[in-house]
Amino acid sequence: MDKIKLTKGELKRQRDALLQYLRYLPTLQLKKQQLQMEILHQLSLLGERVQNENVRCLSCEAWAGLLRADKNINISSWLKPKKVLVGLKNIAGVDLPVFEGVEFEAVDYDLFIYPLWVDSAIELLRKIVSLRQEIETIKKGIEILRQELRITAQRVNLFEKVKIPEAEEAIRLIKIYLGDQMANAVGRSKIAKRKISEATIYDAIAS
Repeated sequence: MDKIKLTKGELKRQRDALLQYLRYLPTLQLKKQQLQMEILHQLSLLGERVQNENVRCLSCEAWAGLLRADKNINISSWLKPKKVLVGLKNIAGVDLPVFEGVEFEAVDYDLFIYPLWVDSAIELLRKIVSLRQEIETIKKGIEILRQELRITAQRVNLFEKVKIPEAEEAIRLIKIYLGDQMANAVGRSKIAKRKISEATIYDAIAS
């Protein structure tokens, strides 16, 4: 704690600061709770999407075999995202990226060269690509939330363990000092009155 001034002005300043800390702390605590809940939600969502991706990858093994077997079939250019659509939502004052979809180039190939199963293969593989983009977006969001949670938790700890106790201790010390000063002033006043009274009596006797 920095050295404090033992004055009435400092007492008011410390009381005002304490009220401000006590008023702001619940807001920080609520934000911390909201961030923790959102992180749990996003982790659950991430787990679902990863599981979904794994299931789809297993189901595309047959297509992968066919694609490898026919060297004339190349669909990689139709699997590259043309645009990844990401929006934002606000969680406890934090802008969180939200996956909205993926745009791909239109499929255009010679129907006499490519077999019928290519359409199904492209559709399935595009869903996997889309899922992977969504997973990456969720991971980025979780990292943003965790960073904000660290900052918020530090502020909560600062208020709870440093600022509020320091203000309370400063108020206690200033009140003790001012109380002592008041008591000393009253004592001096009584002594002065007694001396005046004694002097008056002495003067009266002497006259």
